[in-house]
Amino acid sequence: MSTPFTEAAGIPVSDPTPVTTFSPVVLPVPGRIVDLQIKVSAPSTGSDLPVILLSHGHGPSNFVSSLHGYGPVADFWAAHGFVVIQPTHLDSMTLGLRESDDPEAPLYSRSRAEDMRHILDHLDRIEAAVPGLAGRLDHTRIAAVGHSMGGHTVGMLCGQRVTDPADGTPVDVADARVKVGVLMAAPGRGEDLAPFATEHYPVLGTTGFATMTTPALVIVGENDWNAAFSDRKDWRADAYHLSPGPKSLLTLFEAEHGLGGVSMYDAAETTDENPERVAALRALTWAYLRTALYPGDSAWADATAALTSMPNPLGSVESK
Repeated sequence: MSTPFTEAAGIPVSDPTPVTTFSPVVLPVPGRIVDLQIKVSAPSTGSDLPVILLSHGHGPSNFVSSLHGYGPVADFWAAHGFVVIQPTHLDSMTLGLRESDDPEAPLYSRSRAEDMRHILDHLDRIEAAVPGLAGRLDHTRIAAVGHSMGGHTVGMLCGQRVTDPADGTPVDVADARVKVGVLMAAPGRGEDLAPFATEHYPVLGTTGFATMTTPALVIVGENDWNAAFSDRKDWRADAYHLSPGPKSLLTLFEAEHGLGGVSMYDAAETTDENPERVAALRALTWAYLRTALYPGDSAWADATAALTSMPNPLGSVESK
C-alpha cells in the first residue's frame, strides 16, 4: 500500500512515477460494428497494479470522446500506481455513428457498458499486447471511472438500471468484477429528465439508482446545471442520494460540467477551466480508490481531512 510522500492541491498522495502509454490495443467484438480500440497507461514500474476502466463522455469535441481524451486525470492516476484503460465507445465523435439508424444511437448506453465488460473479459490479452505489462495487473482490484455519459456507464456497471427504449426490457449489466465506481457529473434520475433530453436521449429517462449497490464516489460541480437536462439543480447528485450505501459525495465549489477541465488539456468545451480544481479532484479520487481497493489504507481519511482543513476548501465531502 502506498504511503503519501507529496501533495497535489493540498491532498497527500504517493510519489509519481514515469508512465508508459500504449495505443491502440484492438479487441475484436462479435456483433460490434467496429473493433474496440483502447489506450493503456501504466506506471513504468511496479507489480500487482490495480486497474481503472475510464469511460469518456458524450461531449461535442472531436477527440475528447475517445481514447484520446481525459489526459489530465488518466496521466495522474497512472503516475500514481494505477493501470488506466480507456476505450473508444461507439458514441465517439471519431466514429461518426451518432446519426446512424442503430436503435442504440446516439448514446449507445448498453454498448458502452458492454465495452467495459469486454475489456475485463480480455485483461490477459491486453496485458500481453502492451510491452512490459504482462503479469503486472491485479485482476481482483478493478475500479470504473467515468465523466458525464461515462458516469452513466459506470453507474450501470455498479448496478444502476435503465430500460431499453427500443423494446421496453430492463437492462442489467452490473459486473461484480468492478469493486468500486467513480461517477463524475453523471446524469440523474430519469423521472426528472427535461423534455429536450427526453426527446433526444430517451434512455436517460429510465435511469434508476435503487439497485446501484457497488461502493462509489459521486463527484458533482456546484454550478453544473443545464435546463435542457433537468429543472433540478442538484440532479447530478442523484446517484449518491438515491442509491444504497456505501457511497460518498464530493461537491466541487463553483465547478461546472467540466469540473475544472478533466476531459482534456486546454479543452475548449471546459467552461470552468481551473487546474487547481482538477488537481484536487484527481488526488481525492486517487485517495478514495486506494482506500476502497485496499481496506485499511488511510488515503481517503487523510485526503478528506486535508480538504476540510484548507483555509479555502475547494469542495466538501459527505458519506453514507
